[in-house]
Amino acid sequence: MDLLRSLPLGLYLEQPVTWLHHLDSRVKFIWLMSFLVAPLLANPYWRVALVVLLILLTLSAAIPLRVWRQQMGWLLMLSIFVFAITAIAPDGYSADSQPRLPAFTQQPTSLPVQTPTPRPWYNPFGLGEQPSGNTPSTEQPAPKPLPQPTEYNYVLWKAGPVTLTRRSLDLAIRVSTLLFTVIYSSTLFLLTTAPEEITAGLESLMRPLRRIGVPVTEIALTLTLSLRFIPLVLEEVQNLVRSVYTRAINWKKLGIRKSLQVWLMVAERLLENLLLRADQIASAMLVRGFTSPNEHRVQWHQLRLRWGDWLAVGGLLVFWGLRVVWGGTI
Repeated sequence: MDLLRSLPLGLYLEQPVTWLHHLDSRVKFIWLMSFLVAPLLANPYWRVALVVLLILLTLSAAIPLRVWRQQMGWLLMLSIFVFAITAIAPDGYSADSQPRLPAFTQQPTSLPVQTPTPRPWYNPFGLGEQPSGNTPSTEQPAPKPLPQPTEYNYVLWKAGPVTLTRRSLDLAIRVSTLLFTVIYSSTLFLLTTAPEEITAGLESLMRPLRRIGVPVTEIALTLTLSLRFIPLVLEEVQNLVRSVYTRAINWKKLGIRKSLQVWLMVAERLLENLLLRADQIASAMLVRGFTSPNEHRVQWHQLRLRWGDWLAVGGLLVFWGLRVVWGGTI
């Protein structure tokens, strides 16, 4: 099962057991929803604070370095890359900034009247005359722009074709922090919560929906079976890939067409194996007398709120208080 251990996302950490493992799955699920909803309509400072908070949670839980590097290292690199590309990309504003003119500047409503110079009798039409240089000009000089009252500048940095503006910087912070927060908060939740705890917590939170006829138990059972079926899918994929590698196929001699035929056969075999596994699971449930989700239920975890859970709930209230007061849009 090397493929399961090398997955960068969705891996459950069984050892060591951290303080995040001891929290109730319902409390962690509410915290996860808070991390997913809090960046909406938030200012850049709050978004950066969420990223710092997730990193501090990871460090305080004393998660091993190998897992920390595998789970968060590549995601940080991706977020930094997205930030750099978005910051120097065009911000979408096509308007050019212009200097501010004085408010009291007004153009003259009428031009000054000039008396023409009388011409001599021998040249009444002024043929061959050159315009004199001392003729007063009717054009008004351009008004000088007033100095800016503040140090505000829309363009923060410019070097050749690369331009960093206030909007592009704000957009880069929004995109990169949202990418990191959404992916890593879900990853940290799956890293410290067993699949059975997730389904039990969701069933407990959805229990009021039974009054309107929602099949909560069936949904929880389906989610449990799907989470349990994912390792079987990865195991079948790993076995088939290893079987192809052990045959030492020369892909260059096969060509594109025959290579596609080989991988099509592998995909067909994978589908057959998965259907066979699903049929075996269904037969095992029928043999054990499983007729409906409400019967023969096995409680894997008992959901109880301890003192650590209540502290997490109190921290959640403080979290949303800061979000309302300090994390709003600027």
